[in-house]
Amino acid sequence: MAAAEEIEAVENRGFAGCIHARPGGRRQVLLMDIETLEEFGLAPSAVKENITTQGIVLRALRIGERLRIGEALFEVTLSCEPCNRIEELGPGLEEAMRGKRGMLCRVVKSGRVRVGDEIQKVEYAEVNR
Repeated sequence: MAAAEEIEAVENRGFAGCIHARPGGRRQVLLMDIETLEEFGLAPSAVKENITTQGIVLRALRIGERLRIGEALFEVTLSCEPCNRIEELGPGLEEAMRGKRGMLCRVVKSGRVRVGDEIQKVEYAEVNR
């Protein structure tokens, strides 16, 4: 994983150039908050997240909620549960991070995402604007 100042989110696929981008998948983009990473002494991108957030409680997001980040629109699809690969970062992390590994999304509308872009919850009526 390489940090980028900006990247293109591709509708119904994920981020351009990402080897994990899959058309039609529910696991296209992983959001992870810096607060949880710091709680576990982990650096940004340590858990392979696509976007590291700050100041948003990801666990409070509901499945189906939509988020505008930069020019792109995302839909929250599921909570990302830690797998055994998290154990490579430290013993006991898989269990300790249950319910805290972030939220997975799919890309609803393509657009550029830049470092520092605000994350906004989008009401259904606003989606087509």
